[in-house]
Amino acid sequence: MTNLHLLQVKNEVKFDATRNGFGRGLVKAGEQNEHVVALCADLTGSIKMDGFQKAFPERFIEIGIAEQNLATVGAGLALAGKVPFVASYAAFSPGRNWEQIKTTACLNEVPVKVVGGHAGLYTGPDGATHQMLEDIALMRVMPGMVVLCPCDAVEAEKMVLAMAADPRPNYIRLSREATPVITSLQTPFEIGKAYVFSPGKDVTILATGMMTVPALEAAEKLYKEGIDAEVVHVPTIKPLDTVTILKSVRKTRCVVTVEEAQIIGGLGGAIAELTAENYPVPLKRIGMQDCYGESGTPEELLKHFGLDANHIRLAAHHVIELKK
Repeated sequence: MTNLHLLQVKNEVKFDATRNGFGRGLVKAGEQNEHVVALCADLTGSIKMDGFQKAFPERFIEIGIAEQNLATVGAGLALAGKVPFVASYAAFSPGRNWEQIKTTACLNEVPVKVVGGHAGLYTGPDGATHQMLEDIALMRVMPGMVVLCPCDAVEAEKMVLAMAADPRPNYIRLSREATPVITSLQTPFEIGKAYVFSPGKDVTILATGMMTVPALEAAEKLYKEGIDAEVVHVPTIKPLDTVTILKSVRKTRCVVTVEEAQIIGGLGGAIAELTAENYPVPLKRIGMQDCYGESGTPEELLKHFGLDANHIRLAAHHVIELKK
């Protein structure tokens, strides 16, 4: 059971926030490419752009609390040949400046890299106003936009380097709280690829971001019950790795999707569209069910909204029964 041993003894697993991995990756990207610049909307420390600011002060711009300006200045720099990373909380960017991202970055097909920090339920006690749960849907519908969601800090670091080299507009979704690190520097990452983290034959569990860990925990529980679940980590929500995903679905003939975001328009929506058009199978979407978040610890919120490992396990049983 690939990677599952990492989850059996929690105190042996390193914890780190994806925003920290982003910060380290941004400094490396700046070292590798002098055209990389960083812009922030008054959240430099929270988004972890402070390392880049210290290393390259002449390539860092503090925009202030003006997210629309953040997007348009970034697009202007991109048109001038720079590779701008524009960062704020996801609730504000893309939450507040979606139209500017569309008209100045995407319509012009320039490589603006939109960084949405404190996304999802792992924002925790900040509550519903700051728990951006609609960002995957917002950015996935944007023509030309790449949508990325790392499972841990190591993958987030690698993701930044890939983004800096990608010629398209990109969006990366980052968490506030520290989460288990389940990948290494040797674990592959490429924009547009999904990865089988735990092979199986009975049910496909497609997970993105922080939810890959609960998906692996659910697979371990299912294995003890005689069910062989295949866990596929989907760090690139757009463009989807249709080859890897459909190969798994054709093998297991039933699917559970898992995300800490709205299932309407999110990963679950993307997989529903893909399977409906190519290989219809029983499907259960685990995620936010058309509702807003609440204040609480990530563990409390995942359990409350039905996103923890046990709910994933129950969903797997459900789709397997439907398959029969």
